Amino acid sequence: MVPQDKAQEYAQWLKTELIHTAISGSVLIGVLAAANNNGILLPNSVRQEELERIKTSFKGNITIMETKKTAYGNLVLANDKGAVVDPRFKEHDIRQISDALGVEAVPTEIASLPYVGSLAVATNKGVLAHPLLKDEEKKTLESVFKVPVDVGTINCGVPYVGTGLLANNQASVAGSMTTGPEMFMIEHTLDTL
Repeated sequence: MVPQDKAQEYAQWLKTELIHTAISGSVLIGVLAAANNNGILLPNSVRQEELERIKTSFKGNITIMETKKTAYGNLVLANDKGAVVDPRFKEHDIRQISDALGVEAVPTEIASLPYVGSLAVATNKGVLAHPLLKDEEKKTLESVFKVPVDVGTINCGVPYVGTGLLANNQASVAGSMTTGPEMFMIEHTLDTL
């Protein structure tokens, strides 16, 4: 959980509105929700009061997924040009994700692993992915997201960059243990300061 003053500071850096809510009673928002500027994917365990709070600030598509899966932030990686999803999703779920986010959704892996949202961070300027990203996976990401793709780590060598890096087209916020060389790769790849 991020303290209120720190969350407000992040919102200012990212030039975005801050919404105070939990999802399904949990503070693990980044794990449970996936989004771009067009839409938000939420697990079916989202509570009504949480949903109402999100609706007051977000005017895009808000889709409650009707699957047993809950960790959409770990299973979906999106920007405003495309999305990649865990290849274990059923075809009708992939269509629903595509419709909700307003982009093509492509099943793929990153570093031969299916939980693509925890393995990379995507913005409309770049994608930073797990350092074991394969060449064919990189080509897929570049094709889907239509931005440059590079590899890196966060928090002194953690390869699951989606677990400790928050980024949009304006800025990025990384975990406090992120080193100078890691920050360089983040800034270089995502084109943020």
